[in-house]
Order: sequence, then structure tokens, then C-alpha cells
Amino acid sequence: MNGYAMSAQDVVTLVQRLDAHGVDACVGGGWAVDALLGEQTREHSDLDLWVPAAHLERLFVAFAEAGVDRICPWPGDRPWNFVLHNGVRLRVDLHLYEPLEDGSLHYGSVVTGGSIPADALAGHGSIAGTAVRCESAEWAVRCHTGYPARDVDHHDVPLLCHRFGIPVPEGFEPLQGRSPSSPA
Repeated sequence: MNGYAMSAQDVVTLVQRLDAHGVDACVGGGWAVDALLGEQTREHSDLDLWVPAAHLERLFVAFAEAGVDRICPWPGDRPWNFVLHNGVRLRVDLHLYEPLEDGSLHYGSVVTGGSIPADALAGHGSIAGTAVRCESAEWAVRCHTGYPARDVDHHDVPLLCHRFGIPVPEGFEPLQGRSPSSPA
């Protein structure tokens, strides 16, 4: 385990804290995959969260109470996508969006952003037996295939595709005899 490995209980605690503060958080990334599958299938170094930009102040209050109050600069960070951490092991990759009048969601800047369908964040799953809202299976597959694939992507994508009857994208055959080596 690396210094940022997050347990399922860490995730549940953070999501419940956000809910108590009225933050409409949606689990994304690798934890969304495991939530959709209903079991933890690998280690995760962070928790990806989709949050309405209007809830950011409440999110900061909730996370400050949990000690997740440090910005962790990463290459490519933007005002709508950045990482917070607690200086020890809890790391949260935030993805801020704004609901649009047509029901879709805007993610990114006015110049380089775009809209995503609202149902992309309408999945339901469970982490450590706790129900959570998460990315839909189709959106999770799409989000895991928009860049050069890592071992964790070769792990996650086939699992989702097989469980939800989604065609496996070319080049995403399951890991054979290898375990995901870089938690995400």
C-alpha cells in the first residue's frame, strides 16, 4: 500500500460527512467502479468526487472538519478539477460541475469545457455495504478510456463491461496474471 491508499471505510465516512453538510456528491473513478460492482476489487489511492460547484463552500467546511483541507497541486489542475488531501493518506480528486437549463451538466471552462449528460452521474452502488450515488457504468467506462490505459484501467473496464453488458473497448482485454500495480 502506498501512503495514499484509501479504505472503503474512509470513503464511506467522507461521503456521509458531505451528505450531512448538504453536499450532493457523486463517487467517480475507481471507487465508482467498485461501488457499481458492489465490492472492492483493488486498492485506491484517492477518491474521485463529482460535486456541483455551488456546493463547494459546504464541501470545504465538511472536509475541514475531517482534516482534508490541503490543496495538493497536480499537473493539469484547474479551478473545476483539483485535489485536496489531509497530509497523510486521504486524497480527494474533485470534479466540479454546473447544472444547465437543459438538464445536462457543464464541466470545465467556458472555452474548453463541455456538457455531459445528467445520467452520467446517476449510477447507484455500494461501498462497504453503504449505498452511494456514483457514475453510471457507461460513463465510468468512458472515463477510463479517454487517455493511455494504465493497469488499473485494464482491470476496471472489463469488469464493468462484463457485469453491465457493455462492449469491451478495443485494447481493454482483462489483465492476465497481473494485478493492478498503480492504485487510482
